[in-house]
Amino acid sequence: MPSLTDGEIRRALKQVETTGKQLSLVDGEGHGTGRLVLVMKPMPTRVTADWMAQQWRDEKRLKKKLGSYPSMPLSKAREIFNRDFADLIQKGRSIKIAGDTRPGTIADLFEAYVAYLKEGGKSSWKEAEKGLNKIADTLGRNRPARDIEPDEITAIIRPIYERGKRSMADHVRSYIRSAFSWGLKSEHDYRSTAARRFRLTYNPAAGIPTEPKTIGTRWLSEEEFVRLYRWLECPDTPIHPSYARAVQIIMLTGQRVEEIARLHVDQWDAKERIIDWTKTKNLQPHAVPVPSLAAELIESIIPNEHGWFFPSAKDPSKPVSHGTLYSFIWRQRDRGVIPHATNRDLRRTFKTLAGKAGVPKEIRDRLQNHALQDVSSKHYDRWNYMVEKRAGMAKWDKLVRAMLAKKRLKTAA
Repeated sequence: MPSLTDGEIRRALKQVETTGKQLSLVDGEGHGTGRLVLVMKPMPTRVTADWMAQQWRDEKRLKKKLGSYPSMPLSKAREIFNRDFADLIQKGRSIKIAGDTRPGTIADLFEAYVAYLKEGGKSSWKEAEKGLNKIADTLGRNRPARDIEPDEITAIIRPIYERGKRSMADHVRSYIRSAFSWGLKSEHDYRSTAARRFRLTYNPAAGIPTEPKTIGTRWLSEEEFVRLYRWLECPDTPIHPSYARAVQIIMLTGQRVEEIARLHVDQWDAKERIIDWTKTKNLQPHAVPVPSLAAELIESIIPNEHGWFFPSAKDPSKPVSHGTLYSFIWRQRDRGVIPHATNRDLRRTFKTLAGKAGVPKEIRDRLQNHALQDVSSKHYDRWNYMVEKRAGMAKWDKLVRAMLAKKRLKTAA
């Protein structure tokens, strides 16, 4: 049978429309074991025409759709069939496993990696998407990912570093390295959501050194803790109320900024006075009893219609971002109205002052959901160590109330 032509296809479509009978056109000559076929079917209001890869295998006919005519023209259908199906058919492999054989582009790789983060519930997916979009524009979105060389990545990072943005430079390196690392692993990962394979042979960012990490040691003294807490209660400038309350809850519970920022009504057990997260930064569920002072503050807040305790000022349907809370603290700190501290310093302050209150380190670690390797920690139970955690929070609550009362007495005097 000779190769199809566009004229033959148009005539066949009219025939199907007139007769109301299904018709299939085969492209090419010879019998073989597989062909490109155009299947035309009469419908109540129109005639559909779908390109199919057809294969005879184990005495069964298999079909897989390539696209629809005329949105996919004859030339394009032939190109895809020859590229993605012909070789599989010749090798006797099933066309059911066929996919796009072209090496994935930079855009394909970055988009698939972001989708992987999003599907995995990683809160970093938005920041990764924003950063990788800019990187893709610089490297070239339509370039095969496998063609990227280490010196191209270095050329992107160096100007950022030379502007004094060392942390940002390291973030860019991390985004690229992680995306390519995922691409290498996804090549044979049946769970992969990528529609394309990348044919990567190495990670071009793997050899680029990381920026030395500065391990924070800053924590607030009792006087600084009280000064910050009191300012949050009565700020000297107009601020969004949810921001101040969120920081107060971070101070009182020692939890991660991201997790408090996203506190939802479904996570608050008012009866037990427990915050219960099904998933956290270290991917482990976490239930923490809150001190009475924090419980009173949470119960004084009316969640918005979307269930958020700390909604975003710009979009109430979303919680405030941890980045916004960081910026909020930085602005006040730079004005000199609060002690010099970051949100992470507040978490470290809880760890230090709770120790002074007599809370054992193991319980402090459990209260702050640090990764633990004992068997009981690997199998989630909301009530694991709950008695000990409540006792620890009670000691911490007593210290905080004493600090705040002591400061009040000094002020009154």
